[in-house]
Amino acid sequence: MIKTLTKHGNSYAIVIDKPILEILRVSPDTEFEVITDGQCLVLTPVRAKGDEKKFQNALDMVHKRFGRAMKRLAE
Repeated sequence: MIKTLTKHGNSYAIVIDKPILEILRVSPDTEFEVITDGQCLVLTPVRAKGDEKKFQNALDMVHKRFGRAMKRLAE
């Protein structure tokens, strides 16, 4: 996906499409860490410690219940 900058007051912004926001599980209130090496820009949602643990627990449950089926589907 290629995006262009949009004028926003005296600054510029990149509009992130709603489906991408949903995949990332973020909202307009989510804070982002912004990192650059001078060539690339990386935006990372800042998550609460409890959110990450809850996500990991859900992921572990899915692997436990459906791991073999997912492995077969991947083949």
